[in-house]
Amino acid sequence: MKKSSKDPFQDKEKNNLSKRSRRYASVSARAAGAGVRIAASRALGGEGHSGREAAILRIALGGLKGPLMKIAQLVAVIPDLLPREYAAELATLQADAPPMDTAFVRRRMAAELGAGWQSLFKSFDLTASAAASLGQVHKAAGKDGGALACKLQYPDMTSVVEADLRQLGLLLRLFERLSGAVMTGDAFEEIEERLREELDYGLEAQNMALYGRILKGMKDIHVPASVPALSTSRLLTMTWMEGEKLTEEVLKARSQAKRNAIAETLFRAWYKPFYTCGVIHGDPHLGNYTVRPDNSLNLLDFGCIRVFKPEFVQAIIMLYDALRKEDNAALVEAFRLWGFENLSKALVKALGHWARFVYAPFLVDRITSMAETNSTAAGRAVAAKVYAELKKIGGVSVPRPFVLLDRASVGLGGVFLRLGAEANWHNLFHEMTDGFEAKALEKRQSDFGIKA
Repeated sequence: MKKSSKDPFQDKEKNNLSKRSRRYASVSARAAGAGVRIAASRALGGEGHSGREAAILRIALGGLKGPLMKIAQLVAVIPDLLPREYAAELATLQADAPPMDTAFVRRRMAAELGAGWQSLFKSFDLTASAAASLGQVHKAAGKDGGALACKLQYPDMTSVVEADLRQLGLLLRLFERLSGAVMTGDAFEEIEERLREELDYGLEAQNMALYGRILKGMKDIHVPASVPALSTSRLLTMTWMEGEKLTEEVLKARSQAKRNAIAETLFRAWYKPFYTCGVIHGDPHLGNYTVRPDNSLNLLDFGCIRVFKPEFVQAIIMLYDALRKEDNAALVEAFRLWGFENLSKALVKALGHWARFVYAPFLVDRITSMAETNSTAAGRAVAAKVYAELKKIGGVSVPRPFVLLDRASVGLGGVFLRLGAEANWHNLFHEMTDGFEAKALEKRQSDFGIKA
């Protein structure tokens, strides 16, 4: 790993107080203004105006870019962390940040690899091929001519992320007071830890290597390899993965059979690491994979990875068995192992509604579309029912392990809906879970150097 002996951006990229303060002030003013307007909306209009309140919030935050938008979109897919109208409005926010111009890219690359950085590449496209919330990707060629992708982090992202996390905490406390259905403290801690990890491109390179090992031998799944000599904690250089984004046009051009095959590949790509090693990719949106001409898939972006203890993975299967057998005692035990506390009959009933919806595709032993069991309309109805019941009993604290697993499950289900995929989800689930033993998973975690 090469570093410049004179880094012109070193001071600018430190987590300095002045930049954080400006970010705090910007977001705080918007959040405070939204809070006042929401309070006024309630005072004037009473209950039942959460749609109007949610719109106020979106307008207040919509001018901001970067990590706060990434956070908002993460929060938006966690059922009942926010009222449905709030989640829907936040989900419309865009995570893309304005790209760095070419002169700025040159300076940023010099800050990471040194003044002579261009000599380390045969070619380097200064125009970004993709831009996201924390950084942008440039296509390059190594000295041997091999195609590379260089993921370059925007400057001062530590300060920006810390500012946004602080404001997220304030917003979640506001939502908690307004709704009374969900206590958000543990969920916030989970989001906080995961987002800070995403800033460390060295950790992402390790995650990428881990997935490469776990998925080795699966010919329809491809994972890039990092190039350590051209990487730092804020620059991740990896092999370029050629493929098409899963846009509406690309999906329409593929037959039902090919879309079904893509869905099954995605299912295995997400759940084989989970059930064999207790690891899950927590960000399954369409931008994180591309499809090759042979219908195989490239998995991209390994910043948001979560490791689970074997007992928790066992509880996922236990919950499925409890639902299948209608065993209430086992249902309670599964929720306890998930991390839910004070499991009253009313709370178990509310959580059961959610569980039956999420597990519905796996409980039907035949080929179905995801829309048949998990349509958007059905999801909204279940979420509203759960939300109302949680509010009656004084709310529930969301366990930390629940956050990313649920995000992955809901997000992947959304992708299957977009694909219009049809599969025997029951058989796919059993393919992953039959013969599962917590002790065997624990040994594999040890063999792979995974710390749960």
